[in-house]
Amino acid sequence: MSLAAPVRRRGTEESPGAARAGGERPGRSPLRRAGWPRALLWFVIGGALGFALVIVLRAISGLELFQTEQTGYPHVIVPAITAPLGFLYGIGCFDYWLRWARGARLPADEHAEHGADSWRDYLRFNTDHKVIGVQYIVTTFVFFFIGGALAMGIRAELAQPGTQLVSPGFYNGLFSVHAALMIFLFVIPVFAGIANYVLRLMLGAPDMAFPRLNALSFWLLPFAGILFLVSFFVPGGAFDAGWTGYAPLSTGAPLGQSFFNLGVQFAGASSIMAALNFLVTILTMRAPGMTMWRMPLLGWANLATSILVVGATPFIAGAQFMVLFDRVLHTNFFQVAFGGDTLSYQHIFWFYSHPAVYIMMLPGFGIVSEVISTNARKPIFGYRLMALSLIGIVVLSYSVWAHHMFVSGMFSWLRVPMMLTSVLIAVPTGIKIFSWLATLVQGVLQTGNAAMLFALGFICTFVVGGISGVMVALVPLDIHVSDTYFIVAHIHYVLFAGSVFTIFAGIYHWFPKITGRMYDARLGRLHFWLTFVGTWGTFAAMHWLGMQGMPRRVVDYADQFADWNLVVSIFGFVLGAAQLIFLYNAIVSWRFGPRAPANPWRGRTIEWLVPSPPPRFNFDAIPRVVGGPYDFGTGTPHALMSGDDGYDGAQASQRAGERQAAGRVPEATKG
Repeated sequence: MSLAAPVRRRGTEESPGAARAGGERPGRSPLRRAGWPRALLWFVIGGALGFALVIVLRAISGLELFQTEQTGYPHVIVPAITAPLGFLYGIGCFDYWLRWARGARLPADEHAEHGADSWRDYLRFNTDHKVIGVQYIVTTFVFFFIGGALAMGIRAELAQPGTQLVSPGFYNGLFSVHAALMIFLFVIPVFAGIANYVLRLMLGAPDMAFPRLNALSFWLLPFAGILFLVSFFVPGGAFDAGWTGYAPLSTGAPLGQSFFNLGVQFAGASSIMAALNFLVTILTMRAPGMTMWRMPLLGWANLATSILVVGATPFIAGAQFMVLFDRVLHTNFFQVAFGGDTLSYQHIFWFYSHPAVYIMMLPGFGIVSEVISTNARKPIFGYRLMALSLIGIVVLSYSVWAHHMFVSGMFSWLRVPMMLTSVLIAVPTGIKIFSWLATLVQGVLQTGNAAMLFALGFICTFVVGGISGVMVALVPLDIHVSDTYFIVAHIHYVLFAGSVFTIFAGIYHWFPKITGRMYDARLGRLHFWLTFVGTWGTFAAMHWLGMQGMPRRVVDYADQFADWNLVVSIFGFVLGAAQLIFLYNAIVSWRFGPRAPANPWRGRTIEWLVPSPPPRFNFDAIPRVVGGPYDFGTGTPHALMSGDDGYDGAQASQRAGERQAAGRVPEATKG
């Protein structure tokens, strides 16, 4: 089944072969044109060049050619950087920019890399935001299931006291890689994938502001996950300092820790590129008539998230570079014995990582707003306050990082102001909860829809995570439960219910739009109920374990915790099995599901006004926005399309022409 509508350019039907030509000369060797053969060749060349560079420099310096201390291995670390860069060149990420930089002739059709005619085009460098969205979503779900398998290994080991399945060292790597995959390779980037596909359609534009940068942001991502997973097979095993990678534990850890340092760089660079694209797109490329106060809340949520990503992500990148330099170059950023400061790592890390909690939640807030309004057939209550509360969370999120350090030995006078700001940030979050509840009141609820079920499940589950968050923000309680399973319960209630529930809500909501097919509603509901029961059964009991003093990040525990751990493990496997239902439903429905109409949920935003799936360049003519996105029951449309009564294409055509002149939009999209 084709995943994209046929391309239409300048009134003609174009063949798939022409679209894939990319300006390459006929008969050119596969090893000389962008694609997998060249990518694999340059992956090997890049790795070999990195290896040779290290050996030559060490020989010139009179050093031993192969340094194999566990914090060294430069002949492995440098190729782990240069080989992925070689692959990115080979797949075509840099071709256009390199041609432009050296003054070479650019491709005659600069949109030849845009769009998909078959599934093979999803494995190539592609500038279509819809293709990139699917690439993001599919790739991140692969890592989601890998991370879930690691979680099942953790719960199998912890079902009984003692060490049954894995050694303590392997267990440390197990939970470290699980957390890193779920955070850096699933939750954060899958939101970028959903927004990539949906947001441009919502805002009424043919593509992102920087399509090639958008494509590069995706192709950087898989290497982060590959580095995390490959760390299991290097000397010393996987990185084992947790996803936080605290120094000095991480500065003296085996080689796998360096793979974590590098993986975070690839994932962070991907996030920053995507966020810059979203910022420029949202601020400058909305359809005519779409003021900021007519923009759907998903747009506001991604605007707020992008600000957080651009402002905060460089801090974790800097912290991981400093650890890597301590490990490989023997600098002393965090080595106390040589004048380093270990506490500074925690300040730098959490200055990113607490805003990162909201990076992992704000897009979900936008998704839930769209799902609830559509399936309650009501406008969002307090729309403007909802939008402003998103910005309020952005501002406050930079002032709460040190509540993660109440027991770390930081200045005691800093505890009280950090406690106050940590409690205060619950206010804009509470505004959103009450607005969603007010939207539901007297609404015509469509609870047979899996997206709506996940949205409702998110609200009641996330409230528990929010309450426990206020609890751990209070100094006395935080000291009591620090490094116990109470923290594990809290973070999973926040991130699994606050992020994964909203991700599933978004996937089910826009599944017909993305695939052109309807999913099996019964399997969707079964997936929700098993996930909901599994979530509560798995993580609720962890609160009691933590309050009773069971430490986290341990492979063995006292017999007094055995019964609750068995309960947690049983429900954990229920939660894991539920995701297999989703996988089956997604694959089978994508291939064999009934054809989806353009607007199966009777939504009002612009993406529901185009066919499912959308045409290659989204619109034959730029939409004109004339009303709010949630004005159900008023009779006023949100946007007018070409051919609608009252549509005035002059302004839309002028705007499209300006973008065409700027090189943003193909000629075929002019109104």
